[in-house]
Amino acid sequence: MKTYLITGAAGFIGSRLAKSLLDAGNSVINVDNFNSYYSSDIKINNVLESVGLNIQVDLKSLKSVVDSSNYTLEVVDIRDFDNMHRVFSNNKIDCIIHLAAMAGVRPSIEDPMLYQDVNIKGTMNILELSREFNVSKFIMASSSSVYGNNTKVPFCETDVVDFAISPYAATKKACEVIGHSYHHLYNIDMIMLRFFTVYGPGQRPDLAIHKFTKMIDEGTPIPFFGDGSTKRDYTYVTDIVNGIVKSIDYVENNQSVYEIFNLGESDTISLTRMVSTIENALGKKAIINKMPMQPGDVNITYANVNKAKSVLGYNPSMDFEEGIKNFVDWYRRNK
Repeated sequence: MKTYLITGAAGFIGSRLAKSLLDAGNSVINVDNFNSYYSSDIKINNVLESVGLNIQVDLKSLKSVVDSSNYTLEVVDIRDFDNMHRVFSNNKIDCIIHLAAMAGVRPSIEDPMLYQDVNIKGTMNILELSREFNVSKFIMASSSSVYGNNTKVPFCETDVVDFAISPYAATKKACEVIGHSYHHLYNIDMIMLRFFTVYGPGQRPDLAIHKFTKMIDEGTPIPFFGDGSTKRDYTYVTDIVNGIVKSIDYVENNQSVYEIFNLGESDTISLTRMVSTIENALGKKAIINKMPMQPGDVNITYANVNKAKSVLGYNPSMDFEEGIKNFVDWYRRNK
């Protein structure tokens, strides 16, 4: 049994990763601050699902309910160095999966200092504590947003990513570079995972597929930015989790590792197709509110996943229509 510290393990991806690691017989420490970016009730349910509980509790009672010999909940902000130091002091950590961050391109334009504070300072705290406590295996969530409006598709890990078009993307690129310095100076084996537009049951309510599904279902006009030709490489959450697990296996079984991997489906879906697929799954038509393109939005995201396939054995398999059907089924059960 190994002990994994997952930052952001009450979130959409982190909670499903936690469940996967727990099911494999490991121990998980969940560091999450349950901030107000979206309802804490969603995160509470994520944690409960991770440990296999189907009950209702509030945040105040959650820790006492879920803490066990193989799961520990720490309601801590990654910017709080002293409390994070306590977490590291109290546990023998084998590997860190750092998923916690302020997410979202458009909100980062409105409050760039917050994104700098959480994503860069918070990551620096985790890296400094990894150095101090000799945790030498580290996986970090990056983002496809680092590619900006790259005109070469599909995006490859060797592409130049010096032209971010949002503060969020810039913080993710910065964390990749900072991570490399800790790998070089302190021999921390490290993998950076560039996620491509993750979706599926449990997706955050602020993200497009969840938001559009709710609005179409309720008959509310959806904000349709641009002419519908923008494309995203939508990646199903189980494929992402499988990619993370394979990354953990790779970093644990190899030395002198600093690698960047794209995790996507290597397929592109236009905004127009995304909306029509949700319409078909719901059996309802969308009311379209056409709007101009938003600052910071990229035209396309498209992952070349050959490196992840050859090195990690990553094999994304979810068909987009089937993935949307699964999401809509979940949405109807939980609305």
